[in-house]
Amino acid sequence: MHSLDVGFGLVVMLVALAVAFDFMNGFHDAANSIATVVSTGVLRPQTAVLFAAFFNIVAIWIFHLKVAATVGKGIVDPSFVDQHVIFGALVGAIAWNLFTWWFGIPSSSSHALIGGIVGAVIGRGGASHLMMSGIWPTLLFIVVSPLLGFILGAATLIVVSWICRRQPPLRVDGWFRRLQLISAGMYSLGHGGNDAQKTIGLIWLLLVATHYSPAGMAMPPGWVIWCCYVAMGLGTMFGGWRIVKTMGQKITKLKPVGGFCAEFGGALTLFLASQLGVPVSTTHTITGAIVGVGSVRGASAVRWGVAGNIVWAWIFTIPAAALVAGVFAALSGLLF
Repeated sequence: MHSLDVGFGLVVMLVALAVAFDFMNGFHDAANSIATVVSTGVLRPQTAVLFAAFFNIVAIWIFHLKVAATVGKGIVDPSFVDQHVIFGALVGAIAWNLFTWWFGIPSSSSHALIGGIVGAVIGRGGASHLMMSGIWPTLLFIVVSPLLGFILGAATLIVVSWICRRQPPLRVDGWFRRLQLISAGMYSLGHGGNDAQKTIGLIWLLLVATHYSPAGMAMPPGWVIWCCYVAMGLGTMFGGWRIVKTMGQKITKLKPVGGFCAEFGGALTLFLASQLGVPVSTTHTITGAIVGVGSVRGASAVRWGVAGNIVWAWIFTIPAAALVAGVFAALSGLLF
């Protein structure tokens, strides 16, 4: 056990770093919630981020903390975790987020954090303490979440097109400008419900590791939950505009009906993953849904080169964050 004075100072610093990551997560992933509703002209950017931030925070009353439990107890043996592991994990995740934000690349904050945890544990020499039973579903959903988003987004557009086949295009456009507010709200709920919980789980892991929270607690302290949801909402409110442009304009051209279908399909995917307790990428999910909607109009409607560059970012996210995290966890252990 750490001495109270030193331990408390370290914990405060690491909690602050985790909350900063959570803010950055919202900032980085704001595009996932608002890109479609902004690119279709349904909401102005400033209104859209406030709208999305509100639903990010409302998610606190909707979802159980199953994703937080997976991150806090299902990725690594808590008894192995120390302040060096947490520090390395956060540095790795934040470094990758900053890199991809700067270049406007939609990547996964979620997988950056998971990669950071895995890399930090390996950097501390504890690969055997990783819990593959929690890691495998996360790796599996790297493929499943965009594929499910693709299928649900495309299927929703096909169903909607059939239902509205005899309606004038202007009337359909008017309907879905209103309906897109519902789908955008749903997606923002799913974003907050899945992503905020990952940081909740990390802080919970830190508190248990440093003996500031009992290992047998069924839930993390209430202040942790509120801090993470509010930080996520504030990050979304400030928005990462570089990525909004890529998500909303460069992959495919969206109209309100397409925006609704992409958000609806993506939201259903996030709701399912959160119910299963699987930390998934909201970026992967909405990208898959947008591509699915575009592909219904024909292969030429999707800019596959842009989509391909995004996929490469997905492939590198976990190993890149893990590498940085491993180096910083090892250095932290040696120097401090």
